[in-house]
Amino acid sequence: MAINYNLAKVYALSDNDPEFVMQIITLFVTEVPQDMEQIEMGIKNKEYKQAYAYAHKIKPTLDLLGMTVAFEEILQVEAWTKREGKRHEINDTFESIKSQVEKAIKEINKDYEI
Repeated sequence: MAINYNLAKVYALSDNDPEFVMQIITLFVTEVPQDMEQIEMGIKNKEYKQAYAYAHKIKPTLDLLGMTVAFEEILQVEAWTKREGKRHEINDTFESIKSQVEKAIKEINKDYEI
């Protein structure tokens, strides 16, 4: 049973199409880690537009996979980039998102043998 993600929205959106569900979770597993690296580099280098662009890109995916806390935290990252805040205030938030994404990917890989 999924603990770190929830596919209810994906199944609802796809009319229970297992092929579509596999496409979504495969994209999550393959693309989101790269996007997270881009956000991390953007935060580290104070490249606010880069961090915003990638945070904005993964936001719908976090919502679609029922990752509510990570979704709320990615909104905080977006807000941080808009006000060009201090780095220390966003590091903990980013690390939380990163941890949640890593756990979800590990669980998806186990559940779906991707």
